[in-house]
Formats: sequence, C-alpha cells, structure tokens
Amino acid sequence: MEMKKRISLELRNKTPAEVAELVVDNCRSSDGEIEGLTDEFKELEFLSMVNVGLTSLAKLPKLPKLRKLELSDNNISGSLETLAEKCANLTYLNLSGNKIKELSSLEALQNLKNLKSLDLFNCEITTLEDYRESIFELLPQVTYLDGFDAEDNEAPDSEADDDDDDEDGEEGAGQLGDYEEEEEEEDEEGSEGGEVGLSYLMKEDIQDEEDDGDYVEEEEEEEGEEEEVLLFF
Repeated sequence: MEMKKRISLELRNKTPAEVAELVVDNCRSSDGEIEGLTDEFKELEFLSMVNVGLTSLAKLPKLPKLRKLELSDNNISGSLETLAEKCANLTYLNLSGNKIKELSSLEALQNLKNLKSLDLFNCEITTLEDYRESIFELLPQVTYLDGFDAEDNEAPDSEADDDDDDEDGEEGAGQLGDYEEEEEEEDEEGSEGGEVGLSYLMKEDIQDEEDDGDYVEEEEEEEGEEEEVLLFF
C-alpha cells in the first residue's frame, strides 16, 4: 500500500490536527520520499515509519510536538539535518537497520538539543572501533545509545508502569478480600442470630407445652371437684 493512502486510512475520520500518534509501518513510498504527511499534523507526538523504503527525509513536514520517531529498516544514509529543522523537540530517534556508516552522518543530530535516546542497531556504524564512546562524545545530549547509557545502565521502559498496574491490582484484590471478610462476619452474625432465634423458639414451644399441661391439670381438678359434689348429694 502506498504511504499516502495508508496515512489517509490511519486518520479514521479525524483531521490531521487531531492525531497525536501515527503508525504507517510496512507501506511503500514510491520514490523513497515521505508522502501524504503534511504540517497539518501539528499535534503529532509519535510517528512510526518502519520499513517503508525511505532513502531521504527531505519531505518531512514541520512537526513541532514530535517527540518519538521510528525510522528503522529503511535505506537512510544521511541528510539528517532535516530532523533538527522540522522536529526540534525530538527526544527519541530510532535509525536501526539503515545505511548509517560514518560518524559524520550523525553530526546534524547535534542540533537536536532534546535528544535523549538514539538507536542504531544493525547499522554499519556500530562496527567502528570505540563506536559507543565516539557517539557519546559527538552527541553529549544523548543519554541512551542502543538502550544503554555510557555506564551500561539500561534505559527505563514501560515495566515501571506495568508494576504500578500490578500493585493497583493487588490493592484491588485486598479490597475484595476485605469485602469477603465482611461478608463472612455478617454470615457468622446471621448464624448466631439464627441460633439465638431457634433457641428462643424452642423455649417458647416448651413454655407453651407446660402451659397446656397446667391447663389440662386444672380441667382434671375441676372435673374431680364436680364428681365429689355429685357424690355428696
């Protein structure tokens, strides 16, 4: 699918100004240039154009809010000055799997003052001697290169958010447990209440039987008195 058509489909009845994230991976640019992307995408913060056959970024529009740009598995070899001109607030750039061979190809990235993370996996430049040290020296604003900082500390990712979600889930489970405990307490109280009620009813029945017995005895006594009166006469 052509890039221009893919972008049109990805809009999903939205205007370009309403789009914050755009993914057009695995489509095709007919001449190695960006097509269908305009400066109307002024709210765009994340753009992914993985494996689309790009050889140049010359037609990249001005995207003032763009922070993350995925350009892996293309045929880009240089001309990166466009990024500093059009995407000044870029913080993450993935150029893995491109034709980046020399340090000089990356010099234009020095003007991306907010760039914190750069990925160059599977680029020929990674085979250079002292590759990592050279990149950190060339681009001092970059904290993470290929996922690690200069001291080989791994870059943070979304795992922290997942941990927060797990904790929330545990808290939720705790609340559910509390609710179940309350139900059990209520059931116990209900059972005790039922036992008390049953005991009360049994006592009432016994009392009724005793009262009935007293009534029968009274009747027998009255009948006996009547018989004595008759015999007297």
